[in-house]
Amino acid sequence: MIVTTTPFIEGHPVREYRGIVTGETIIGANFFKDIKASLTDFFGGRSNAYEKTLREAKDSAMNEMM
Repeated sequence: MIVTTTPFIEGHPVREYRGIVTGETIIGANFFKDIKASLTDFFGGRSNAYEKTLREAKDSAMNEMM
């Protein structure tokens, strides 16, 4: 399945227009991720644990919309 926000894709017929589609996912981070993220916020840097959790939430929401 090709998912896009454009009105057409060259070489592919449009089979269906869905209109506005949204997807939400709630994923809780655990206590240890929260502590590590707090330290990362204080000292600076990127929180890989939170980035991974946000990627999982985004992927889950995209799958729900498809």
